[in-house]
Amino acid sequence: MDRFEAMRIFVGVLDEGSLAAAGRRLGRSPAAVTRAIAALEAHVGARLLDRTTRAMRLTEAGEHYASACRRVLTDLEEADLQAAGARTAPRGLLTITAPVVAGARILRPVVDEFLAGQPAVQVRLVLVDRVVNLIDEGVDLALRIAHLPDSRLVALRVGAVRRVVCASPSYLARRGTPREPADLAAHDCIALTEAMSGEVWSFPPGHEGGRPRSVRIGTRLSVNTIEAAIGSALEGHAIVRVLSYQIEQEIRDGRLVLLLEDSAPAPLPVHLVAPEGRLSVAKVRAFADFALPRLKRGFTSRV
Repeated sequence: MDRFEAMRIFVGVLDEGSLAAAGRRLGRSPAAVTRAIAALEAHVGARLLDRTTRAMRLTEAGEHYASACRRVLTDLEEADLQAAGARTAPRGLLTITAPVVAGARILRPVVDEFLAGQPAVQVRLVLVDRVVNLIDEGVDLALRIAHLPDSRLVALRVGAVRRVVCASPSYLARRGTPREPADLAAHDCIALTEAMSGEVWSFPPGHEGGRPRSVRIGTRLSVNTIEAAIGSALEGHAIVRVLSYQIEQEIRDGRLVLLLEDSAPAPLPVHLVAPEGRLSVAKVRAFADFALPRLKRGFTSRV
């Protein structure tokens, strides 16, 4: 088995989470997968994976080697596809990442529709609420909701979303409606421990100008997922701060009410981003061209 094939198996093990699952996807026996990993470890002179009967994790050397493998395999795939004239024939595995809620609610239906018309393409959709290093992790495209730093990524503008504060009608009937950001300190609010809405909420300066306002909210519940926070707000327990697309349907249905709209921060841009040069690959270009108008509709806020 050559080293490139062993690298593919190694990356497949990481993507699938187990040797057996990688073997099934790649059409290799468990013994062949084990031999490939052992051959790579012998070649680099270091253990790449720590394996037990219940778990598997990368060693420090494995983390560095995995990033290098992904870069090498991505470059090799791009060279193969271009040499075969694949600029006009999308095919192969396309890896896309996005935040969890945006990916599930907006991007996933676009992916399903794209796959229906591209039988030679497969998609691996990775939904995580962290910034993924596209090059190191072998990702073709990412949906990003944030102001983008200068980088080697190519960014295609999709739209913008707003940070909004909202609560259920039942909560407001029981506790009253906050009129200024400072009023939130006297209310029950939900803090998102792994998102943009922790225990201190920031707002732009008031009508009189001055500095941005920071409010320490009255927190009785902290959660680490958007869906849990929205669920608690829908049941009337507290006020929540999320992104506009995440509660658009709930606002239209009247199950949540927007608050403090005059104090809303500036919108956050939404982009589809790709590593430099990656859009020249047929499968990536085809998805970007297909997805952009649909994502723009999905991120056209009506709340």
